[in-house]
Amino acid sequence: MIKNRLFTPGPTDVPPEVLNEMAKPVFHHRTAQFRDMFAAVNDGLKKIYKTSNDVLTIAGSGTAGMEAAIACAVPRDKKVLISNGGKFGERWVKVAKVYGLDVDEVTLEWGTALTADVVKEKLATGQYGAVITVYSETSTATACDMQAIAEVVRDTDALLIVDAITALGVLPLETDAWGVDIVASGSQKAFMLPPGLAMLSVSEKAWKVIDTIEAPCFFLNLKAYRKSIAANDTPYTPAVTLLRGLKVSVDMINAIGIEKVWSRTAILAKALRTAAEALGLKVCSQTPSDSVTAIYLPEGIGDDIRKNLRTKYGCSVAGGQDGWKGKVIRVNHMGYVDPLDTIGLIAAIEYTLADMGADVQIGKGTAAAVEVLKDWA
Repeated sequence: MIKNRLFTPGPTDVPPEVLNEMAKPVFHHRTAQFRDMFAAVNDGLKKIYKTSNDVLTIAGSGTAGMEAAIACAVPRDKKVLISNGGKFGERWVKVAKVYGLDVDEVTLEWGTALTADVVKEKLATGQYGAVITVYSETSTATACDMQAIAEVVRDTDALLIVDAITALGVLPLETDAWGVDIVASGSQKAFMLPPGLAMLSVSEKAWKVIDTIEAPCFFLNLKAYRKSIAANDTPYTPAVTLLRGLKVSVDMINAIGIEKVWSRTAILAKALRTAAEALGLKVCSQTPSDSVTAIYLPEGIGDDIRKNLRTKYGCSVAGGQDGWKGKVIRVNHMGYVDPLDTIGLIAAIEYTLADMGADVQIGKGTAAAVEVLKDWA
């Protein structure tokens, strides 16, 4: 029997403790039982978000959370600055245009990130009401310096809206201390759940702007979620089963401590990047994210490597998109992944590349990774 392992950057593997909780009978959501559970979930999320503000939970994907932020929190009388360095930055540009916003799109070469200097120069004009950026661009496995960007934005009237869908619970993020106004995440990444939940933290600065906007949406209107969460409730039918699983996964993360989760994930990512370099493979990003690593495939090796990894070794990795399609594999480090998973995947990649005719020395990558993983704690 082959054990199937998800190394895709969403959905990620779900721990058995979470699956067992979600398999239990559903209970009604308009009850004290639900409100007590939901209150505990929100308290746990605050620790992971590093915020004192409530975290709003929406039944929907991470895109639903980001669309809610864009629809409800971007002033209509000013420009919105959006960085587009991959498929998700591209998506937020499209969403903002659907809502008729005045978008200034900063187009980046894939594998590069928005810088604080660019943001500072733009905001100095006083023309912008919000900055929207992706902390960890999943399609290119690229992270930006979010702390530096936040330091620029927080001293202006503009809001900082962050897609942290593959960053929260993985990369260092001090929501309140850095002054990040809205942080969006999704259940199927570092939270180790199936897809179906979006979570948003919202600052007081952001609420002051939201209260001035008549958002052209109903289900995604953040004002409704703020009103309900005051009573530990949701305005519309919640995804009860997913929320039960979220309670378990949040408790698991907080039992370890979010700072330790950050450092452990960084070690896993470093191990894979080190292994790739030892095998003569090139990491795609100029500023790699620790949540997902993108690696260029050797000459003559195409997307069939993914099928071969999955069929023979049960390892599922993601491929490249757009211009990177058939040229790249992307590997997840978020959530329910440990050193043995990482070593096993690297070995599987070595065997598969060799089987496909690539000139690789089997064992060289795993040996390099093992040295890095000595720092695991």
